[in-house]
Amino acid sequence: MVLFLLFIAGCQQTGHSQTEITKQALFDGKVPVSVFNDSLIVSHLNQLAATETSKLEADQRTADHYKDSLKSLLWIDYLGVNSRADSLLAYLQQVEEMGLKKSAFFVDSIRQDMERLRTLKADSAVTDMNQVVARLEYHLTKACLRYVYGQRYGFVNPTKAFKNTGIFSLNIEAPAQDYAQQVMHQIQRDSLAEYLREIQPRSSYYMQLKDLLAKASTDAERQRIICNMERSRWRLKNPIPETGKRVIVNIPAFHLYAYGKDTVLDMRVVCGAVKTKTPILDSKIEWMELNPKWVIPMSIIKKDVARRAGDSAYFARNRYDIFDRSTNKQMAIGEVSRDMLLSGKYRVAQKSGSANSLGRIVFRFKNPYSVYLHYTSNPSAFQRSVRAISHGCVRVSKPFELAEFLLNNPDEWLLDRIRISMSLYPKTAKGRNFWKTHTDEESRKLINSQTVSPNVPLYILYYTIWTDEKGTLQTYSDIYGYDKVLWNNLQPYLK
Repeated sequence: MVLFLLFIAGCQQTGHSQTEITKQALFDGKVPVSVFNDSLIVSHLNQLAATETSKLEADQRTADHYKDSLKSLLWIDYLGVNSRADSLLAYLQQVEEMGLKKSAFFVDSIRQDMERLRTLKADSAVTDMNQVVARLEYHLTKACLRYVYGQRYGFVNPTKAFKNTGIFSLNIEAPAQDYAQQVMHQIQRDSLAEYLREIQPRSSYYMQLKDLLAKASTDAERQRIICNMERSRWRLKNPIPETGKRVIVNIPAFHLYAYGKDTVLDMRVVCGAVKTKTPILDSKIEWMELNPKWVIPMSIIKKDVARRAGDSAYFARNRYDIFDRSTNKQMAIGEVSRDMLLSGKYRVAQKSGSANSLGRIVFRFKNPYSVYLHYTSNPSAFQRSVRAISHGCVRVSKPFELAEFLLNNPDEWLLDRIRISMSLYPKTAKGRNFWKTHTDEESRKLINSQTVSPNVPLYILYYTIWTDEKGTLQTYSDIYGYDKVLWNNLQPYLK
Protein backbone atom coordinates (compact mmCIF):
# COMPACT_ATOMS: atom_id res chain seq x y z
CA MET A 1 0.00 0.00 0.00
CA VAL A 2 1.40 3.36 -1.03
CA LEU A 3 -0.12 5.73 1.46
CA PHE A 4 2.35 8.53 0.77
CA LEU A 5 0.44 9.07 -2.49
CA LEU A 6 -2.76 9.93 -0.67
CA PHE A 7 -3.30 13.64 -0.68
CA ILE A 8 -4.64 16.34 -1.50
CA ALA A 9 -7.76 17.21 -3.48
CA GLY A 10 -6.75 20.85 -3.53
CA CYS A 11 -3.48 20.22 -5.34
CA GLN A 12 -5.25 20.34 -8.76
CA GLN A 13 -3.01 17.68 -10.35
CA THR A 14 -5.85 15.73 -11.97
CA GLY A 15 -4.23 15.88 -15.42
CA HIS A 16 -1.43 13.51 -14.35
CA SER A 17 -1.53 9.78 -13.97
CA GLN A 18 -1.03 8.29 -10.51
CA THR A 19 2.54 7.29 -11.30
CA GLU A 20 3.40 10.79 -12.48
CA ILE A 21 2.35 12.46 -9.25
CA THR A 22 5.38 12.62 -7.00
CA LYS A 23 5.55 13.44 -3.33
CA GLN A 24 6.91 16.86 -4.17
CA ALA A 25 4.06 17.50 -6.60
CA LEU A 26 1.53 16.63 -3.91
CA PHE A 27 3.04 18.61 -1.12
CA ASP A 28 4.57 21.35 -3.28
CA GLY A 29 7.50 21.43 -0.91
CA LYS A 30 5.37 22.90 1.89
CA VAL A 31 5.06 19.86 4.12
CA PRO A 32 7.79 17.34 4.84
CA VAL A 33 7.00 13.98 3.22
CA SER A 34 7.94 12.30 6.47
CA VAL A 35 4.70 13.66 7.99
CA PHE A 36 2.85 10.68 6.44
CA ASN A 37 3.77 7.17 7.42
CA ASP A 38 1.98 4.05 6.15
CA SER A 39 2.68 1.99 9.23
CA LEU A 40 1.53 4.69 11.65
CA ILE A 41 -1.76 5.20 9.78
CA VAL A 42 -2.47 1.45 9.84
CA SER A 43 -1.47 1.29 13.50
CA HIS A 44 -3.87 4.11 14.39
CA LEU A 45 -6.72 2.38 12.48
CA ASN A 46 -6.02 -0.92 14.22
CA GLN A 47 -6.07 0.84 17.58
CA LEU A 48 -9.41 2.54 16.84
CA ALA A 49 -10.89 -0.83 15.86
CA ALA A 50 -9.46 -2.58 18.93
CA THR A 51 -10.93 0.00 21.32
CA GLU A 52 -14.42 0.05 19.76
CA THR A 53 -16.93 -0.50 22.58
CA SER A 54 -20.24 0.12 20.78
CA LYS A 55 -22.57 -2.84 20.34
CA LEU A 56 -24.32 -1.35 17.30
CA GLU A 57 -24.01 -3.66 14.33
CA ALA A 58 -22.75 -0.86 12.09
CA ASP A 59 -19.99 -0.05 14.58
CA GLN A 60 -19.01 -3.68 15.01
CA ARG A 61 -18.73 -4.13 11.23
CA THR A 62 -16.56 -0.99 11.06
CA ALA A 63 -14.23 -2.35 13.70
CA ASP A 64 -14.08 -5.74 11.97
CA HIS A 65 -13.03 -4.06 8.73
CA TYR A 66 -10.13 -2.18 10.26
CA LYS A 67 -8.92 -5.10 12.36
CA ASP A 68 -8.03 -6.89 9.13
CA SER A 69 -4.88 -6.22 7.16
CA LEU A 70 -5.57 -3.08 5.14
CA LYS A 71 -4.91 -3.02 1.41
CA SER A 72 -6.41 0.40 0.67
CA LEU A 73 -8.42 3.15 2.27
CA LEU A 74 -12.08 3.71 1.35
CA TRP A 75 -12.22 7.49 1.52
CA ILE A 76 -8.70 8.78 0.82
CA ASP A 77 -6.70 8.24 -2.35
CA TYR A 78 -3.68 9.73 -4.10
CA LEU A 79 -5.62 12.92 -4.78
CA GLY A 80 -6.67 13.28 -1.16
CA VAL A 81 -10.08 13.01 0.46
CA ASN A 82 -12.26 11.78 -2.40
CA SER A 83 -15.67 13.02 -3.52
CA ARG A 84 -17.42 10.05 -1.94
CA ALA A 85 -16.73 11.63 1.44
CA ASP A 86 -18.41 14.83 0.25
CA SER A 87 -21.47 12.87 -0.94
CA LEU A 88 -21.79 11.19 2.44
CA LEU A 89 -21.24 14.40 4.39
CA ALA A 90 -24.03 16.11 2.43
CA TYR A 91 -26.50 13.51 3.74
CA LEU A 92 -25.09 13.51 7.25
CA GLN A 93 -25.60 17.27 7.44
CA GLN A 94 -29.36 16.63 7.16
CA VAL A 95 -29.83 14.09 9.95
CA GLU A 96 -31.32 16.68 12.29
CA GLU A 97 -34.29 16.89 9.90
CA MET A 98 -34.90 13.25 10.92
CA GLY A 99 -34.68 14.16 14.62
CA LEU A 100 -31.21 12.64 15.06
CA LYS A 101 -28.00 14.33 16.19
CA LYS A 102 -25.08 15.24 13.93
CA SER A 103 -22.72 14.28 16.73
CA ALA A 104 -23.93 10.66 16.43
CA PHE A 105 -22.49 10.71 12.91
CA PHE A 106 -19.28 12.62 13.79
CA VAL A 107 -20.21 15.43 11.40
CA ASP A 108 -18.08 18.17 12.99
CA SER A 109 -15.06 15.91 13.42
CA ILE A 110 -15.30 14.68 9.83
CA ARG A 111 -15.64 18.18 8.45
CA GLN A 112 -12.70 19.48 10.47
CA ASP A 113 -10.43 16.57 9.58
CA MET A 114 -11.32 16.87 5.88
CA GLU A 115 -10.30 20.51 6.04
CA ARG A 116 -7.03 19.67 7.80
CA LEU A 117 -6.08 17.16 5.13
CA ARG A 118 -7.13 19.29 2.22
CA THR A 119 -5.11 22.23 3.45
CA LEU A 120 -2.39 20.17 5.14
CA LYS A 121 -2.55 22.60 8.03
CA ALA A 122 -2.13 21.28 11.51
CA ASP A 123 -3.44 23.27 14.44
CA SER A 124 -2.76 23.32 18.16
CA ALA A 125 -5.00 20.28 18.65
CA VAL A 126 -3.33 18.24 15.91
CA THR A 127 0.33 17.28 15.85
CA ASP A 128 0.11 13.92 14.07
CA MET A 129 -1.36 14.04 10.56
CA ASN A 130 -1.20 10.23 10.38
CA GLN A 131 -3.65 10.13 13.25
CA VAL A 132 -5.89 12.57 11.37
CA VAL A 133 -5.92 10.28 8.31
CA ALA A 134 -6.80 7.24 10.44
CA ARG A 135 -9.46 9.06 12.45
CA LEU A 136 -11.12 10.51 9.35
CA GLU A 137 -11.11 7.16 7.55
CA TYR A 138 -12.58 5.39 10.57
CA HIS A 139 -15.23 8.05 11.28
CA LEU A 140 -16.35 8.20 7.65
CA THR A 141 -16.85 4.43 7.51
CA LYS A 142 -18.56 4.28 10.91
CA ALA A 143 -20.86 7.22 10.07
CA CYS A 144 -21.64 5.76 6.65
CA LEU A 145 -22.59 2.35 8.01
CA ARG A 146 -24.66 3.87 10.81
CA TYR A 147 -26.51 5.97 8.28
CA VAL A 148 -27.15 3.32 5.61
CA TYR A 149 -28.14 0.62 8.11
CA GLY A 150 -30.60 3.08 9.65
CA GLN A 151 -32.13 4.56 6.51
CA ARG A 152 -32.36 1.21 4.74
CA TYR A 153 -33.48 -1.07 7.60
CA GLY A 154 -34.21 1.17 10.58
CA PHE A 155 -31.89 2.49 13.26
CA VAL A 156 -33.57 0.12 15.73
CA ASN A 157 -33.91 -3.59 15.04
CA PRO A 158 -37.51 -4.19 16.21
CA THR A 159 -37.06 -7.95 16.55
CA LYS A 160 -34.30 -7.36 19.09
CA ALA A 161 -35.89 -4.33 20.74
CA PHE A 162 -39.19 -6.15 21.35
CA LYS A 163 -37.86 -9.67 21.90
CA ASN A 164 -38.82 -9.60 25.59
CA THR A 165 -42.43 -8.75 24.76
CA GLY A 166 -42.88 -11.95 22.75
CA ILE A 167 -45.54 -10.36 20.57
CA PHE A 168 -43.71 -8.89 17.58
CA SER A 169 -43.68 -10.91 14.37
CA LEU A 170 -43.91 -8.42 11.52
CA ASN A 171 -41.97 -9.84 8.57
CA ILE A 172 -39.35 -7.08 8.42
CA GLU A 173 -36.48 -6.95 5.97
CA ALA A 174 -33.16 -7.34 7.78
CA PRO A 175 -29.62 -6.66 6.57
CA ALA A 176 -27.72 -9.63 5.20
CA GLN A 177 -24.69 -10.87 7.09
CA ASP A 178 -22.41 -9.28 4.51
CA TYR A 179 -24.36 -6.02 4.20
CA ALA A 180 -21.42 -3.92 5.47
CA GLN A 181 -19.19 -5.46 2.80
CA GLN A 182 -21.82 -4.66 0.17
CA VAL A 183 -21.82 -1.02 1.23
CA MET A 184 -18.03 -0.87 1.20
CA HIS A 185 -18.13 -2.29 -2.30
CA GLN A 186 -20.46 0.57 -3.29
CA ILE A 187 -17.89 3.01 -1.87
CA GLN A 188 -15.02 1.39 -3.74
CA ARG A 189 -17.00 1.38 -6.99
CA ASP A 190 -17.68 5.10 -6.53
CA SER A 191 -21.45 4.44 -6.59
CA LEU A 192 -22.14 5.56 -3.03
CA ALA A 193 -23.99 8.75 -4.02
CA GLU A 194 -26.46 6.75 -6.09
CA TYR A 195 -26.92 4.19 -3.31
CA LEU A 196 -27.57 6.91 -0.72
CA ARG A 197 -30.33 8.26 -2.93
CA GLU A 198 -31.87 4.81 -3.37
CA ILE A 199 -32.19 3.97 0.33
CA GLN A 200 -34.05 7.11 1.42
CA PRO A 201 -37.55 6.44 2.84
CA ARG A 202 -40.03 7.93 0.39
CA SER A 203 -43.48 6.97 1.66
CA SER A 204 -45.95 9.83 1.87
CA TYR A 205 -46.46 8.96 5.54
CA TYR A 206 -42.74 9.39 6.28
CA MET A 207 -42.71 12.72 4.47
CA GLN A 208 -45.75 13.88 6.45
CA LEU A 209 -43.97 13.03 9.69
CA LYS A 210 -40.82 14.80 8.56
CA ASP A 211 -42.83 17.96 7.87
CA LEU A 212 -44.58 17.57 11.22
CA LEU A 213 -41.23 17.28 13.01
CA ALA A 214 -40.11 20.62 11.61
CA LYS A 215 -43.15 22.25 13.24
CA ALA A 216 -43.05 20.39 16.58
CA SER A 217 -42.95 22.74 19.55
CA THR A 218 -42.46 20.40 22.52
CA ASP A 219 -40.07 17.59 23.41
CA ALA A 220 -43.00 15.19 23.82
CA GLU A 221 -44.21 15.96 20.28
CA ARG A 222 -40.73 15.49 18.85
CA GLN A 223 -40.26 12.21 20.66
CA ARG A 224 -43.57 10.81 19.38
CA ILE A 225 -42.85 11.88 15.79
CA ILE A 226 -39.29 10.51 15.82
CA CYS A 227 -40.52 7.13 17.10
CA ASN A 228 -43.10 6.86 14.35
CA MET A 229 -40.57 7.95 11.72
CA GLU A 230 -38.42 5.05 12.90
CA ARG A 231 -41.33 2.62 12.49
CA SER A 232 -41.88 3.87 8.96
CA ARG A 233 -38.27 2.96 8.06
CA TRP A 234 -38.97 -0.72 8.73
CA ARG A 235 -39.66 -2.35 5.39
CA LEU A 236 -42.11 -5.22 5.31
CA LYS A 237 -41.21 -8.29 3.30
CA ASN A 238 -44.89 -8.29 2.35
CA PRO A 239 -45.53 -4.55 1.92
CA ILE A 240 -49.00 -3.13 2.44
CA PRO A 241 -50.44 -3.17 -1.10
CA GLU A 242 -51.42 0.15 -2.60
CA THR A 243 -54.27 -1.45 -4.53
CA GLY A 244 -56.60 -4.34 -3.85
CA LYS A 245 -58.15 -5.32 -0.54
CA ARG A 246 -56.19 -4.97 2.69
CA VAL A 247 -57.13 -4.69 6.36
CA ILE A 248 -55.12 -2.60 8.82
CA VAL A 249 -55.58 -2.55 12.59
CA ASN A 250 -53.76 0.21 14.45
CA ILE A 251 -53.62 -0.79 18.11
CA PRO A 252 -53.13 2.66 19.73
CA ALA A 253 -56.05 4.02 17.66
CA PHE A 254 -58.27 1.06 18.61
CA HIS A 255 -59.45 1.16 15.02
CA LEU A 256 -59.64 -1.05 11.95
CA TYR A 257 -59.41 0.24 8.38
CA ALA A 258 -60.38 -1.93 5.42
CA TYR A 259 -59.43 -0.61 1.99
CA GLY A 260 -60.74 -1.93 -1.32
CA LYS A 261 -60.95 -0.76 -4.89
CA ASP A 262 -63.94 1.50 -4.26
CA THR A 263 -64.44 0.88 -0.55
CA VAL A 264 -63.13 2.27 2.70
CA LEU A 265 -64.57 0.59 5.77
CA ASP A 266 -63.56 1.66 9.26
CA MET A 267 -64.70 0.57 12.69
CA ARG A 268 -63.85 0.68 16.36
CA VAL A 269 -62.04 -2.30 17.79
CA VAL A 270 -61.10 -3.64 21.20
CA CYS A 271 -57.47 -4.73 21.63
CA GLY A 272 -55.49 -6.60 24.24
CA ALA A 273 -55.04 -5.26 27.75
CA VAL A 274 -51.59 -4.15 28.84
CA LYS A 275 -50.99 -7.54 30.50
CA THR A 276 -52.31 -9.47 27.49
CA LYS A 277 -51.15 -7.34 24.58
CA THR A 278 -52.36 -7.75 21.02
CA PRO A 279 -49.39 -8.88 18.91
CA ILE A 280 -47.91 -6.82 16.07
CA LEU A 281 -47.97 -8.95 12.93
CA ASP A 282 -48.83 -9.32 9.27
CA SER A 283 -50.79 -12.24 7.83
CA LYS A 284 -53.72 -13.02 5.52
CA ILE A 285 -57.34 -13.56 6.48
CA GLU A 286 -58.16 -17.03 5.14
CA TRP A 287 -61.62 -17.91 6.38
CA MET A 288 -64.43 -16.89 8.69
CA GLU A 289 -66.13 -19.16 11.19
CA LEU A 290 -69.72 -18.53 12.24
CA ASN A 291 -71.10 -19.36 15.67
CA PRO A 292 -67.72 -20.60 16.89
CA LYS A 293 -67.00 -22.41 20.07
CA TRP A 294 -64.38 -20.70 22.21
CA VAL A 295 -61.57 -22.95 23.38
CA ILE A 296 -60.37 -21.31 26.58
CA PRO A 297 -56.61 -20.52 26.52
CA MET A 298 -54.51 -22.14 29.24
CA SER A 299 -53.61 -18.69 30.57
CA ILE A 300 -57.29 -18.06 31.39
CA ILE A 301 -57.74 -21.57 32.76
CA LYS A 302 -54.84 -20.94 35.16
CA LYS A 303 -56.09 -17.51 36.14
CA ASP A 304 -59.87 -17.99 36.36
CA VAL A 305 -61.23 -21.42 35.52
CA ALA A 306 -59.13 -23.97 37.44
CA ARG A 307 -60.04 -22.55 40.84
CA ARG A 308 -63.72 -23.14 39.98
CA ALA A 309 -63.19 -26.86 39.33
CA GLY A 310 -66.27 -28.87 40.32
CA ASP A 311 -68.51 -25.77 40.49
CA SER A 312 -71.33 -26.90 38.21
CA ALA A 313 -73.20 -23.60 38.56
CA TYR A 314 -70.14 -21.64 37.35
CA PHE A 315 -69.64 -23.88 34.32
CA ALA A 316 -73.37 -23.83 33.48
CA ARG A 317 -73.58 -20.05 33.85
CA ASN A 318 -70.65 -19.53 31.47
CA ARG A 319 -71.78 -22.38 29.18
CA TYR A 320 -68.40 -24.13 29.54
CA ASP A 321 -67.86 -27.81 28.70
CA ILE A 322 -64.82 -29.95 29.50
CA PHE A 323 -63.36 -32.50 27.06
CA ASP A 324 -60.61 -35.08 27.33
CA ARG A 325 -58.06 -34.01 24.71
CA SER A 326 -56.94 -37.56 23.90
CA THR A 327 -60.43 -39.01 23.31
CA ASN A 328 -62.53 -35.84 22.74
CA LYS A 329 -64.96 -37.28 25.30
CA GLN A 330 -67.07 -34.73 27.20
CA MET A 331 -66.46 -34.99 30.92
CA ALA A 332 -68.87 -34.46 33.78
CA ILE A 333 -68.00 -31.25 35.61
CA GLY A 334 -67.72 -33.01 38.96
CA GLU A 335 -65.23 -35.54 37.58
CA VAL A 336 -62.52 -32.96 36.75
CA SER A 337 -60.34 -31.58 39.51
CA ARG A 338 -58.25 -28.41 39.58
CA ASP A 339 -55.05 -30.39 39.02
CA MET A 340 -56.62 -32.17 36.04
CA LEU A 341 -57.53 -28.83 34.45
CA LEU A 342 -53.99 -27.53 35.01
CA SER A 343 -52.42 -30.68 33.52
CA GLY A 344 -53.21 -29.58 29.97
CA LYS A 345 -54.88 -32.91 29.22
CA TYR A 346 -58.35 -31.39 29.21
CA ARG A 347 -59.93 -28.76 26.98
CA VAL A 348 -62.45 -26.24 28.24
CA ALA A 349 -64.73 -24.80 25.54
CA GLN A 350 -67.61 -22.35 25.61
CA LYS A 351 -70.72 -23.32 23.65
CA SER A 352 -71.49 -21.32 20.51
CA GLY A 353 -74.33 -18.82 20.37
CA SER A 354 -75.21 -15.28 21.33
CA ALA A 355 -73.56 -15.53 24.75
CA ASN A 356 -70.26 -16.84 23.39
CA SER A 357 -67.34 -14.53 24.14
CA LEU A 358 -66.28 -14.62 20.47
CA GLY A 359 -69.71 -13.45 19.35
CA ARG A 360 -71.26 -14.82 16.20
CA ILE A 361 -68.25 -14.73 13.90
CA VAL A 362 -64.46 -15.14 13.93
CA PHE A 363 -62.04 -14.14 11.17
CA ARG A 364 -59.11 -16.56 11.07
CA PHE A 365 -55.52 -15.99 9.91
CA LYS A 366 -52.23 -17.78 10.50
CA ASN A 367 -50.15 -16.43 13.39
CA PRO A 368 -48.02 -17.86 16.20
CA TYR A 369 -50.17 -16.38 18.98
CA SER A 370 -53.59 -18.01 18.38
CA VAL A 371 -55.26 -14.62 18.05
CA TYR A 372 -57.93 -13.60 15.57
CA LEU A 373 -60.49 -10.93 14.76
CA HIS A 374 -63.95 -11.61 16.19
CA TYR A 375 -67.17 -10.07 17.46
CA THR A 376 -68.17 -10.15 21.14
CA SER A 377 -71.03 -10.86 23.49
CA ASN A 378 -70.31 -7.49 25.17
CA PRO A 379 -70.66 -4.78 22.47
CA SER A 380 -70.83 -2.01 25.08
CA ALA A 381 -67.02 -2.20 25.25
CA PHE A 382 -66.85 -0.44 21.87
CA GLN A 383 -68.15 2.74 23.52
CA ARG A 384 -65.09 3.10 25.72
CA SER A 385 -62.42 5.62 24.74
CA VAL A 386 -59.60 3.31 25.88
CA ARG A 387 -60.42 -0.14 24.53
CA ALA A 388 -57.48 -2.22 25.77
CA ILE A 389 -59.36 -4.99 27.61
CA SER A 390 -59.15 -8.23 25.60
CA HIS A 391 -56.90 -11.24 26.14
CA GLY A 392 -55.02 -10.37 22.92
CA CYS A 393 -57.55 -10.89 20.16
CA VAL A 394 -59.06 -7.96 18.26
CA ARG A 395 -62.82 -7.50 18.67
CA VAL A 396 -64.50 -5.77 15.73
CA SER A 397 -67.59 -3.59 16.06
CA LYS A 398 -68.97 -4.18 12.54
CA PRO A 399 -68.58 -7.92 12.01
CA PHE A 400 -71.09 -8.40 9.19
CA GLU A 401 -69.75 -5.39 7.26
CA LEU A 402 -66.24 -6.82 7.55
CA ALA A 403 -67.45 -10.24 6.36
CA GLU A 404 -69.13 -8.66 3.34
CA PHE A 405 -66.00 -6.65 2.57
CA LEU A 406 -63.76 -9.73 2.66
CA LEU A 407 -65.87 -11.80 0.28
CA ASN A 408 -65.28 -11.62 -3.46
CA ASN A 409 -68.53 -10.60 -5.20
CA PRO A 410 -70.86 -12.54 -2.86
CA ASP A 411 -74.42 -13.19 -4.06
CA GLU A 412 -77.32 -11.95 -1.95
CA TRP A 413 -78.31 -15.41 -0.74
CA LEU A 414 -74.80 -16.04 0.62
CA LEU A 415 -74.94 -12.71 2.44
CA ASP A 416 -78.38 -13.58 3.82
CA ARG A 417 -77.19 -16.98 5.02
CA ILE A 418 -74.42 -15.19 6.90
CA ARG A 419 -76.93 -12.70 8.31
CA ILE A 420 -79.30 -15.46 9.43
CA SER A 421 -76.44 -17.43 10.99
CA MET A 422 -75.51 -14.30 12.94
CA SER A 423 -79.15 -13.74 14.00
CA LEU A 424 -79.40 -10.67 11.76
CA TYR A 425 -82.65 -10.12 9.88
CA PRO A 426 -82.28 -11.12 6.19
CA LYS A 427 -82.81 -8.82 3.21
CA THR A 428 -83.95 -11.18 0.45
CA ALA A 429 -87.46 -12.65 0.13
CA LYS A 430 -85.96 -16.15 0.33
CA GLY A 431 -84.13 -15.21 3.50
CA ARG A 432 -87.20 -13.66 5.12
CA ASN A 433 -89.29 -16.75 4.36
CA PHE A 434 -86.60 -18.94 5.92
CA TRP A 435 -86.49 -16.66 8.97
CA LYS A 436 -90.26 -17.04 9.50
CA THR A 437 -90.21 -20.82 9.27
CA HIS A 438 -87.11 -21.39 11.41
CA THR A 439 -87.56 -19.71 14.74
CA ASP A 440 -84.99 -21.42 16.95
CA GLU A 441 -81.34 -20.41 17.08
CA GLU A 442 -79.91 -23.81 16.13
CA SER A 443 -81.94 -24.13 12.93
CA ARG A 444 -80.76 -20.71 11.80
CA LYS A 445 -77.09 -21.73 11.78
CA LEU A 446 -76.89 -22.09 8.01
CA ILE A 447 -73.13 -21.62 7.61
CA ASN A 448 -70.36 -22.96 9.81
CA SER A 449 -67.47 -21.47 7.87
CA GLN A 450 -66.76 -19.52 4.71
CA THR A 451 -63.46 -19.32 2.83
CA VAL A 452 -62.05 -15.89 2.05
CA SER A 453 -60.75 -16.25 -1.50
CA PRO A 454 -58.50 -14.68 -2.43
CA ASN A 455 -57.04 -14.27 1.05
CA VAL A 456 -56.99 -10.65 2.22
CA PRO A 457 -53.74 -9.18 3.64
CA LEU A 458 -53.99 -8.18 7.29
CA TYR A 459 -51.63 -5.89 9.21
CA ILE A 460 -51.88 -5.37 12.95
CA LEU A 461 -49.62 -2.38 13.59
CA TYR A 462 -48.62 -0.01 16.36
CA TYR A 463 -48.41 3.68 15.41
CA THR A 464 -49.04 6.50 17.87
CA ILE A 465 -49.44 8.90 14.94
CA TRP A 466 -51.62 7.57 12.15
CA THR A 467 -54.00 8.74 9.46
CA ASP A 468 -57.70 8.39 10.21
CA GLU A 469 -60.38 7.32 7.72
CA LYS A 470 -60.25 10.82 6.20
CA GLY A 471 -56.48 10.71 5.69
CA THR A 472 -55.75 13.19 8.49
CA LEU A 473 -52.87 12.52 10.89
CA GLN A 474 -54.10 11.87 14.42
CA THR A 475 -52.18 11.34 17.67
CA TYR A 476 -52.84 8.39 20.00
CA SER A 477 -51.66 7.33 23.46
CA ASP A 478 -48.70 4.99 23.78
CA ILE A 479 -50.93 2.37 25.42
CA TYR A 480 -48.31 -0.40 25.58
CA GLY A 481 -45.29 1.87 26.17
CA TYR A 482 -43.64 0.89 22.88
CA ASP A 483 -42.65 4.48 22.07
CA LYS A 484 -40.55 4.38 25.23
CA VAL A 485 -38.87 1.18 24.09
CA LEU A 486 -38.03 2.74 20.71
CA TRP A 487 -36.85 5.98 22.27
CA ASN A 488 -34.46 4.13 24.58
CA ASN A 489 -33.06 2.12 21.66
CA LEU A 490 -32.62 5.28 19.58
CA GLN A 491 -30.41 6.93 22.20
CA PRO A 492 -27.08 6.25 20.38
CA TYR A 493 -28.37 8.48 17.58
CA LEU A 494 -29.80 11.18 19.83
CA LYS A 495 -26.67 12.23 21.70
